[in-house]
Amino acid sequence: MSEQPIDPSVIRGRLDYVPISQRPKLRLPKGERVAVWTIVNVENWSPAGAMPRAVLPPPMGQPLLPDIPNWAWHEYGMRVGFWRFLDVLTKRGLRASFAVNGSACTVYEAACRAAHEAGWDFIGHGFVQKPMHRVEDQQAAIRDTITAIKQLTGSAPRGWESPGLTETLETLDHLAAEGIEYVCDWCLDDQPVTLRTQAGSIVSVPYTVEINDVVMTAVQGHRSDEIYHRGVDQFDRLYLEGADQPRVMAISIHPYLTGAPHRIKYLEMLYDYILGHEGVALMTGSEILDWYRTQPTEV
Repeated sequence: MSEQPIDPSVIRGRLDYVPISQRPKLRLPKGERVAVWTIVNVENWSPAGAMPRAVLPPPMGQPLLPDIPNWAWHEYGMRVGFWRFLDVLTKRGLRASFAVNGSACTVYEAACRAAHEAGWDFIGHGFVQKPMHRVEDQQAAIRDTITAIKQLTGSAPRGWESPGLTETLETLDHLAAEGIEYVCDWCLDDQPVTLRTQAGSIVSVPYTVEINDVVMTAVQGHRSDEIYHRGVDQFDRLYLEGADQPRVMAISIHPYLTGAPHRIKYLEMLYDYILGHEGVALMTGSEILDWYRTQPTEV
């Protein structure tokens, strides 16, 4: 059966096109140029199914299940890599936003509790690591994710990052109806923007497919130091432009990728470079949301 055609007006109708050069001036809390936030992604990859990402191709090109090598590659991140992230951030007085599958709150409970104790801002990331297009009941999955996070932390998540940044035409409406206040899926701006839904507005906080280790490492296959070099270049330009109109920079990392021994020092170097500048606000997603709501908007 063929899929129904997508009406582009539904997507474009979520927000107005307003160039960044034509908006009211925003002002970060202390007049900073750039708000920088880190998103640590924690996912539950079931060893019973095909892996969302693979480091080793299947022998003779024939997929085999269980896929122990690629499942174990991810599992290393939760056994070791995550704890490197916790150490790097804690030593620098930084708090991350924690994009977590609802089911991971049980499977990786120790890591999730450590993130909560560190004061990280929890974000729903789907109940399991599956595209929203493949979720049979999106509303149930969103509710289950919210419930799992609330049971662990005592508070419902305010933000949402869909697995693989995937959305159907209805996803935003479901999220807003369930009380989600901001999303990460719309990587279309350097400032927060307001999106329309059938249940009211929801804010897009700038996320990234550029300073994102899935793209750099798992997809593009760059050297271990790519996150540092690309991150510095990204920061430098946003810092320059932020003198006139403040910008938001996201750093998206996964424990099985940047948490590897040969990559972690480049994340440390990136943070130390950023922290060496005045006029930088280190924030969480919820803090960016709260700040944005105090500002003049483009609509």
